[in-house]
Amino acid sequence: MSTNNALHVAVLGGDGIGPEVMAPALEVLRKIEATSDLKFRFTEAPAGANHYLATGKSMPDATVRLCDEADAILLGACGLPSVRYPDNTEIMPQVELRFHFDLYAGVRPARLIPGVPSPIVGADRRGIDLVVIRESTEGLFASMGKGVVTDTEARETLLITRKTSERLFEFSFRLAERRKARGRSGGGLTCVDKANVFKAFAFFREMFDEAAKRHPDVKTERLYVDACSALLVKRPWDFDVMVMENMFGDILSDMTAGLIGGMGMAPSADIGDRHAVFQPCHGTAPDIMGQGKANPTAMILSAAMMLDWLADKHGLEGATEACERIERAVDKVYADGIKPMEFGGRNGTADIAKAVLAAL
Repeated sequence: MSTNNALHVAVLGGDGIGPEVMAPALEVLRKIEATSDLKFRFTEAPAGANHYLATGKSMPDATVRLCDEADAILLGACGLPSVRYPDNTEIMPQVELRFHFDLYAGVRPARLIPGVPSPIVGADRRGIDLVVIRESTEGLFASMGKGVVTDTEARETLLITRKTSERLFEFSFRLAERRKARGRSGGGLTCVDKANVFKAFAFFREMFDEAAKRHPDVKTERLYVDACSALLVKRPWDFDVMVMENMFGDILSDMTAGLIGGMGMAPSADIGDRHAVFQPCHGTAPDIMGQGKANPTAMILSAAMMLDWLADKHGLEGATEACERIERAVDKVYADGIKPMEFGGRNGTADIAKAVLAAL
């Protein structure tokens, strides 16, 4: 932990609406600081498509060093559809950070907040409170930038390793145990794969089964990704923690975000053994940039996730309480009727930020 007991947070605002949603999240953390024993030191740094346009690099070496030294990394959103590398792929520092710091566990909570509309009938009565854990450094994404394309065919390679999978499953079982201990759930963990078709996923499932023997108190389930997708839209309230390969996680985490009101409501984290990045699931939304329309809820909830991770990492009970305070404040704001513009409402970035600060 940083000197003077202050938690050092690297702040990467990024592109588009990234800096716009970051500002309210920092305000919320400063309010926490003013009303608790927690202390923060924020250091802002450049990363993203705009930095690439100016310098030819997605982020400077100084940003990477800062992220390495900080206690945690907060990231707004990076990339712009119109700015590409020469191979036509997008500028994605968030993905580069995953590989650089070996952030193998992509944690994507999906909790339906009272007052937020879900497309699933009955979800408001039953509630949705699940977590998708997406392996974030290998799977099909291990092939990023390495695929082979000829005139007649294209090939990408999926990679599953024992080292990463075993750490991923231990992380997932521990999270299921923590959620159960807090009364958040029944403490279940579902392995999502395609083990009936691919040897790589059969290997993935074998390692899951081995980990399950070490955690007998966690109720486990195994589902093929296609069957899991169908069940998620029929009875999402039956799921707790779900763990899966990178590409499957990329798709299903967007799907679960859709079940709870969309990307503006969905926080996320990419976590490794030493480092962690916290960011909203949404993109940079250049079409609404600078208009005050962006929903900062996912960014605020990502900051709350950061506090919960710091609490676990450093044994800071106050950080756990602060995380829960932020979540309760967000719940109150939506229960009281705030309605972001993506739900057809009139409340923009400033309205939502002001309401959450008042609820705190």
